Amino acid sequence: MIFHKPILLNEVIEGLNIVPHGVYCDFTFGGGGHSRKILEKLGAKGRLVAFDQDEKAIENVWDDDRLILIRSNFRYADKFLRYLGIEKVDGVLADLGVSSHQLDVDSRGFTYRDRNELDMRMNRKQKLNAVDILNTYSESELVSVFSGYGEIRNSKQLAKAFVRSRMTGKIRNSSDIDRIIGTVIKGEKNRYLAQLYQAIRIEVNDEFGALKQMLGFLENILKPGGRLTVISFHSLEDRFVKNLIKKSDVEGNISTDIYGRQIFKFREVVKGVVVAGKEELYQNSRAKSAKLRIAERL
Repeated sequence: MIFHKPILLNEVIEGLNIVPHGVYCDFTFGGGGHSRKILEKLGAKGRLVAFDQDEKAIENVWDDDRLILIRSNFRYADKFLRYLGIEKVDGVLADLGVSSHQLDVDSRGFTYRDRNELDMRMNRKQKLNAVDILNTYSESELVSVFSGYGEIRNSKQLAKAFVRSRMTGKIRNSSDIDRIIGTVIKGEKNRYLAQLYQAIRIEVNDEFGALKQMLGFLENILKPGGRLTVISFHSLEDRFVKNLIKKSDVEGNISTDIYGRQIFKFREVVKGVVVAGKEELYQNSRAKSAKLRIAERL
């Protein structure tokens, strides 16, 4: 049962330049769409190590001796690879989007439809959820989340509204959020809600922290000539990936050798980003904001 229609599937497979006997990682297994295609390209001696922190991903696994699925956040992938005795891999894929299952199942609390209870945990074993953030974060902490992760322009006004609202009752569901937002904006709410829910989700799951940690060890696990493919959906995510590829540092700091020459660890395989074509956008509207970057380890 594949929940997640794989985005930019053909572009990812082409970008990975799969060697039949190689070892590959799918850092975001989800419904298994990308993994299945990778395995089609691998020979009998090829291996695919996949990761997913959502327990529902286990339901999508099929029998294949070449596939190992590890239930974990990809931020710990380097440690698991060492445990498996894998020093280097030939390619990695990370699709940073939220799966269709997480979006479509109301009990997960990822969307603002109906009266969904707030949750937004990708790993439901962790304690922190959306309710905790909205009811315990200080006003300044909420401002940082709303502006930094959701790029909400009136973040200060919105944070004040949340703090004021929780003084009279706990914020628990999407109806509470809708009511609070109604006090700070007029007219169409959908785009604003999408930005807010994105911001809360990123904070709940420490998505940027996990991404930076993962990007930080890629140079150590990729073989020379190994391929990196990352699909991002947020401008900051894409910036971290771009910085790694062009400056060898997720924060954009430039490293130089003793002669002052910049040190490069990756080479762009495709200049800039790859985006979905008209046909894919027609079939899958969630591909609209997807940006794929492809690079090779030097």
